[in-house]
Parts: sequence; structure tokens; C-alpha cells
Amino acid sequence: MKEISKVNADHHRAAANNRGRMILIADDDASIRTVLSQALTRAGFQVRSTTNAATLWKWVKDGEGDLVLTDVMMPDGSVFEFLPRIRRERPKLPIIVMSAQNTLLTAISAVEQGAYEYLPKPFDLGKMIDLVTRALEPISQHRSESQNRKVLKDKNLPLIGRSMQMQEVYRTISRVSPTDLPIVIQGEVGVGKKLVAQTIHDFSKRKSANFAHFNIAGLEAHELSQTLLGDGKSQIGLLQECDNGTIFIESVDEATSSAQSRLFSLVSSSKTDNIRFIFSATRELGALVRESAFRTDLYHLINIIGLVIPPLRERIDDIGDLARLFIEKASESANSQKLLDKSAIAELANYSWPGNVRELENLMKRMAVLFPDTNIDGQAIAASLAEQQVQIVTNEDTGNSDLSGVAKVALAQLFVQYKGQGVTPHDLYEIVLKAVEKPLFELTLKETKGNQIRAASLLGLNRNTLRKRLTELNLQ
Repeated sequence: MKEISKVNADHHRAAANNRGRMILIADDDASIRTVLSQALTRAGFQVRSTTNAATLWKWVKDGEGDLVLTDVMMPDGSVFEFLPRIRRERPKLPIIVMSAQNTLLTAISAVEQGAYEYLPKPFDLGKMIDLVTRALEPISQHRSESQNRKVLKDKNLPLIGRSMQMQEVYRTISRVSPTDLPIVIQGEVGVGKKLVAQTIHDFSKRKSANFAHFNIAGLEAHELSQTLLGDGKSQIGLLQECDNGTIFIESVDEATSSAQSRLFSLVSSSKTDNIRFIFSATRELGALVRESAFRTDLYHLINIIGLVIPPLRERIDDIGDLARLFIEKASESANSQKLLDKSAIAELANYSWPGNVRELENLMKRMAVLFPDTNIDGQAIAASLAEQQVQIVTNEDTGNSDLSGVAKVALAQLFVQYKGQGVTPHDLYEIVLKAVEKPLFELTLKETKGNQIRAASLLGLNRNTLRKRLTELNLQ
């Protein structure tokens, strides 16, 4: 009961603090306006709502409202067309931009035009109330206007995905791009860490300068110094090459102890004041610090902002968009036309993607070149994925002549056969058993010159059992 009373007290206190503050809502969706108005009113705010940008602009110009909550697209235009006017008219007015067009461009554009925050639809009402409350805090009224830069019009954005996980990635990118703070991008192999780093650079004030990258895994201190500083003779270092640009250091979690020490010295020195550093890791650096496998001082120096890229299996909703984009690009390169049908997308969504986005892109490249038909269906995807697994198994077992290795390759090929036929056998164990038993019995009888008593002894079977199986397999 005490906890309930405390929650109620907190609610009433928050509502009291919000009383008298006016929220201006602009959205052409009546249901959205109703839900937002009710939630904000319960939280103690006063609310005015409209369906169009023109009315919103009139209210803002008349000095009404303490915060704007607006959709991107409205009947009379995009909010991005008049956000600069609002910023000039009332530079301290917080603006929260909502959008169902959950792309990186929307998030970047919102921040570039001076919005306080970008809120992808659908959203949690509780989080929305918290966001509005934070935006109205005094400290948020004095946000720097330095982030108001020209909106990029390029629709061919490098990052694709409308899942909630990717919305968080977009939100972070839009916030960190205008800064010079170091970033650690964490994620599994193939999630696109380098692509994210390049995107942050491309949307930053350093975009006109160079972006360079290298892998630090296994490098010793002197090799790292040569990479960054040059050899003092003919080879210039990346610090000079990327003056006022960005250096992306991959696999920092795999850095040797000597490289970690040298990296700390270089990144913390005045030589790197004009460089932005971005790092990538497949493992969580905090855990490595606790295991004494990563320097604590280096961790605190570089891990000011952490950005985790989710694996593809955790954002299944993005697979269709990604696959269509990749097959379109691959088809253009291969001078062919390929289309994915619904069954193909469903088959792709059922796969676990251990190689993440890179594996998906490579599959689409392969399909664009090797698949003969224009329309790619689920059966074709299943067969290609199965063939890929055979290749992986074969590569793993190359040179492995033991029975297990040989059987593994053969069984993988069996799965390819059934996938290619679109058949799902319900008696796979019996199929495999018969396939193995027959050649085993044939070779054993050959070895014993047809003597079934010796064959049964060699196999460790009862003679009657052997005779029965030979009859069933037509080997009598």
C-alpha cells in the first residue's frame, strides 16, 4: 500500500508541476491527436491540437505553447519545411518530431533542423510523457543552435531498418554525429559496424575531410605507431592523412596489451586534437576490463559513448527491406532482374543469420548471379541457404578424413537435396540409417566373403538380426 501511495503521490506531484504548461500537437491522424491529448491532460498539461502546419505556425508566431509535438507529414507540407522558421521565431521552444517514416534520414533531419528529439511511431505513452517533461526542464531550454545544418536530401541512405532496435540506433547516430566525442560501436561480426562509423562521419561537420580505418587486432605498439604516425620517411600516418577527419579503429577488443598502452598515449595526446576516433568491438569492453584483459584508463578514455548494433536475428522486421535493397543492387551489378516473392521473404525471416547483414547481402549477390529465373521464391532461398551450409561444413572438415567428418558433409548434402525438392521428410532417421546400413553390410560381407556368421561377429550383431536386416535391404 505504501508503494501505491508513493506512486500516486509522484503522479500528483508531476501533474502539479506540469499545470499551466501548454503543449501544441500537430497531426492529421485524429486517433493520434486524441490519445496524445488525453495522456498529456492526465499528466497535468494543457493541450491544443491541430491537423495542419499552418495553424501550428500561427500559434507559434502568436507566442502560444511551451512545447511542440508534431508529425513530419501533414496535409499542407512537411514539418521540416517550416522548422527553421520556428527556430528563428522562437529559438528556445522545444520541438519533438513524430514520424511513422522511421528512417535514418528522418532522425538526422529532425536533429539537423533543431528538434529536441525524434520520436518514431508507434511509441510508448509513458516514455512520451517523460520526454516532454525532460524537454521542458530549464537546462533543455538553452540547447545549442550549432546543430542546425543543411538537411541532406540523399535518399540512398546506407542504413536500412524500421524496427524499434534500429530506431534507437538512428536516434543515437543523430545525436552523436554533430559532436567530436569518441564512440565505441559494439556488435557481432557482420552487423555493419564500419557502415555505422562511416555514416556518423558522413553526417558530421568532418564529412569533407578524410575517413580512414584499420584493424588493430594483433598489432604491437610499434606497428600501431607506424600506422598512425608514419615511418618518418616516405609513409605518412593516418593522423596526418585524416587531419580534421575521422579514424575508425576496428576490433579494439582484440588489441594487444602493448597496443592498448600506445593507443592510450596517442589518443590522449594533443597530436590527436583534430581527429575524431570511432572504435569497434565484438565483445563488451566493460567485461574485458573486469577480466583484466583491457586497460581501465583506455576504456574510460574511448568509451564515452557506446552504440550497440543489434544482430539481424533480433530485428526480423528489417530482413524484408534489407533483402529487397540488396537484391536490387546486386541485380543492377549483374545486369539482371530479380524479384523476391512473399515466400522468399518468409524463408529469409526463418533463418538465424549467424553472419548477420553481411551474410544476407552476400546471399542476395549470389542469387542475382546464379539463380536463372526472375522470380525468387522460398524454395530457392531454402536451397541456397542449405548449399551455403554444406560449403561451411565442407570447409570446416577439409582434410578431416575421420568417419564423423565424412558423415557430416554427406548429411549436409542430404539436407540440400530435400530442401531443393521442397520436401520435408518425417522419417529422416530411418532414411539416414538405411543409407548407411546398406553400404556397411555390403562391405562387411565382401570382407568376410559372404560368411554371415563372421559378418555378424564383426558388426557386433546377433546373427538372426543381421539376417533380418539383410532381407529387408534386399542383400540376401
